[in-house]
Amino acid sequence: MKILGIETSCDETACAVVEDGVKVLSNVIASQIDIHAATGGVVPEVAAREHILKIVPVIEEALSKAGCDWDDIDAVAVTKGPGLISSLIIGTETASAISYLKDKPVISVHHIVGHVYANFLRADSGAEVEEADPEFPALILTVSGGHNEIILMRDHDDFTILGETRDDAAGEAFDKVARILGLGYPGGPVISKAAEYGDREAFKLPRSYLDQGSLDFSFSGLKTAVLNEVKAEAQRASGGAELGDYSQISAGLSEQFKADLAASFQEAVVDVLTDKLIQGFLNLLEEGTKIREIHLAGGVSANSRLREMLTSKVNDLIKNKHILDVRLRFPQNLTYCTDNAAMIAGAAYFLRDRAEKAPHNVTPTTSFDLF
Repeated sequence: MKILGIETSCDETACAVVEDGVKVLSNVIASQIDIHAATGGVVPEVAAREHILKIVPVIEEALSKAGCDWDDIDAVAVTKGPGLISSLIIGTETASAISYLKDKPVISVHHIVGHVYANFLRADSGAEVEEADPEFPALILTVSGGHNEIILMRDHDDFTILGETRDDAAGEAFDKVARILGLGYPGGPVISKAAEYGDREAFKLPRSYLDQGSLDFSFSGLKTAVLNEVKAEAQRASGGAELGDYSQISAGLSEQFKADLAASFQEAVVDVLTDKLIQGFLNLLEEGTKIREIHLAGGVSANSRLREMLTSKVNDLIKNKHILDVRLRFPQNLTYCTDNAAMIAGAAYFLRDRAEKAPHNVTPTTSFDLF
């Protein structure tokens, strides 16, 4: 079964063709990073206009690269939400038009569910599966710009949210701290790059674990702590002069200061993310739920330090708790970490019997309705 996926939840215009939920025949992404870098973040109206310009060429390229025509496509999958409503409308209206003109069913997919299914995609469209297919139950940490969740996935049709963000999600915090430090946009890659040259222990930044036993996340306090460190250093470097916006505050900072603070910030984020995930695993184990796999998904799952720390903590878990049959998974291709349409098409295949199927239209939403 071949499904054409469309993803326009934010600033990536993406289309893919995926066969049987795992084999990626094409995965085309038109990025808007250069456009939004000028404003340090996504402007919804600008993103929507770019989607209008790019959506048809991206679909045509995806079909061409997959070697398919419309007769080969069995269904259209589209991101219904959450996301920027003006961006989502471009994707859903396009899917509706295709459905009407080509008589294809539309399967609407929740964006975060799409990220979950990125771990089901093969790394190479021409390769055979090199390891076993994912097994349930799985414990999943999704880390993206607008969302953090710890999800218990008992089956394709069974999701339970165990923890979520109470304020800033990790990806959002990365973007804001990058702006505070004057490093650029998007925050994840530039923070990660700067951190390579920094000292992770240079600054004693807070870790927010919230109430005892809570699996929820909060990064707003950490962001404020970074801002306070930057203001203090900027005041010292300027001899106490009054400072204005972020660009003025960061202008006098040394590159080493930025690298050290970026590394310390990144360490604080990944420390909390991985600790909460391991805590969730142990909670379920104590309750009698034997988790077969631990997954990392979402845009921030591309972060090398996050992968490194989670791998280390899972290995410690295996060693100290004598748990020998738990598998750790990341998206096999870094392209599948960030917003893409292959994950949407893949999710649609596995959820096609329960996901909303519309004959000719889909209404975008920002709710968490598939959970």
